[in-house]
Amino acid sequence: MKKPEIPGNEQERLCLLDSLNILDTPPESRFDDITKEAKEYYQVPIALVSIVDADRQWFKSCQGLDVSETHRDISFCGHAIHHDEILYIPDALEDIRFATNPLVTGEPKIRFYAGAPLIIRDELRIGTLCIIDRKPRYFDDEEFDKLRELANRVQAELNAGR
Repeated sequence: MKKPEIPGNEQERLCLLDSLNILDTPPESRFDDITKEAKEYYQVPIALVSIVDADRQWFKSCQGLDVSETHRDISFCGHAIHHDEILYIPDALEDIRFATNPLVTGEPKIRFYAGAPLIIRDELRIGTLCIIDRKPRYFDDEEFDKLRELANRVQAELNAGR
């Protein structure tokens, strides 16, 4: 398993995250509606709005899991915040970065992951809108476009709350 690296702009990213006043807030329908739509559209068991904090990834919206956060060191989203593109893992058991990750080898038994970075204020990526499946999956262009469109809606909600 490869731990996610810390972005070069981590301090700036964490300051922005703090200014959003989103961490540890109650669920909100404006985010839950988007993750419900993602879960239904992709027919996956798990859809999340995941915010990557200093030591954890915290779920602002969580469909299909009974936890509200996991450690950043084992997070897929910690890898996704390094690029503007969707992090797409068709089969985590076939990816050296994730094959021995406890979220793959144990519950929730992640096999497929796709996470669209949530980009606020130009290049600051604070988390993802992600979908997860317990079996391998493959995306076509339309599915990539839909995930980015849903993530753009989450970004708009985050910006509206500032």
